[in-house]
Amino acid sequence: MHEAGITESMLSLALEKAGEAQAKKITRINLVIGELSGVVGDCVQFYFDVLSKDTIAEGAALNFETKPIQIRCRKCKAVFYPTNHKLTCPECHEMSAEIVSGQECYMESIEVE
Repeated sequence: MHEAGITESMLSLALEKAGEAQAKKITRINLVIGELSGVVGDCVQFYFDVLSKDTIAEGAALNFETKPIQIRCRKCKAVFYPTNHKLTCPECHEMSAEIVSGQECYMESIEVE
């Protein structure tokens, strides 16, 4: 359900930036969503379609770039992509990990006319 608030904030920022650029239409919004963010793209799309009605963003395409989970071993500093949710380092076999990426949720850019 948090997608409603995220989408509302994203749309507000896109409209603000388009206004600063004196754009007449937002044609595309590029979003970066991490696998661990908990954000569901279909829900964002649904809320966007409802919230953007009667704005210069109505009908704009949403482009989702999904960032995979990337982990760094705290012991040997190896960076790896976990498989099957295993956080064991493939280099030193320790289970002492920190998340490097995969939690992102931001608007990367907008395209306007």
